[in-house]
Amino acid sequence: MASVFNVILPVFALILAGFACRRLGLLGATAASEINRMVVWLCLPALLFEAMATVVWEAIWQPGFILAYGIATLGIFAVVLLWRLRRTGSLADASVQGLSASYANTGYMGIPLCLLVFGDAGMEPALIACLIVICVLFALAVVCIEVGLQNEKSVLLAVRKVSIALLKNPIVMAPLLGALWATTAQPLPGPLHQFLKLLAAATGPCALIALGLFLAQRQEGAQQRGIGLVLIKLIAHPLITWVLAVHVFRLPPMWTHAALLLSALPTGTGPFMLAEFYRREGTQVSSTILLSTLGSLVTLSICLYLIAPR
Repeated sequence: MASVFNVILPVFALILAGFACRRLGLLGATAASEINRMVVWLCLPALLFEAMATVVWEAIWQPGFILAYGIATLGIFAVVLLWRLRRTGSLADASVQGLSASYANTGYMGIPLCLLVFGDAGMEPALIACLIVICVLFALAVVCIEVGLQNEKSVLLAVRKVSIALLKNPIVMAPLLGALWATTAQPLPGPLHQFLKLLAAATGPCALIALGLFLAQRQEGAQQRGIGLVLIKLIAHPLITWVLAVHVFRLPPMWTHAALLLSALPTGTGPFMLAEFYRREGTQVSSTILLSTLGSLVTLSICLYLIAPR
């Protein structure tokens, strides 16, 4: 548990910093939204573009791992989205909740944890999981939210409005432009690459501080409303991934263990970013992130025990 605690402690420290700044009046009531807007418009697009523009496709082409982790992650998202859509009738809100149940904190926790457990070999599965979660799952959620926000009766008009909204959305366009750059097989210019890396490095800390700011003014009872999503994220997600990795795709041990560990991660800040950006209900999302991060101390420790060599 000590190794898990060492990875999770900085996450809590950043959330606590935002929480304290709001409660002490150092940052105002709109700080959470403004910091989050900076993340969505500057930091996260830089991270997505840089990741796609510099990825070495040969190194991450692991079809079995991609399918096992991708099917489990996107499957959880789809099932929760349909479940919540049936109950709420709002595609936008259901999309945020589906993302809360499937969006693992692969970047801020997954990479250091995989490097800690598997050494340098752990970087490849962690990077693949990051691309699936951030570039595929996140973009899919954005598309669903944009569709849900349209109230046009004409299908063609609705498709046109959604398409324009997606073209204007930096979270969707950044990885697409990065992938286009990657096809040129040219390295990013030095100053541009450094600029992108500086912005990308601010994504996690700023999003976590914004989360702390929001938690400082959250509504009562939010924890209870997020427990179901927490259980899905910490128990159902890794269990489905393990079944796929072991019994369907029969991955090698290291890749199986990495898939299990990465799917057992708590909910990352992505759902909170979208909830704030699109002005959706954020109390359930923030509670899911906080409670799943707390719960992951236990579930990740169990996973580490199970994959430890005997």
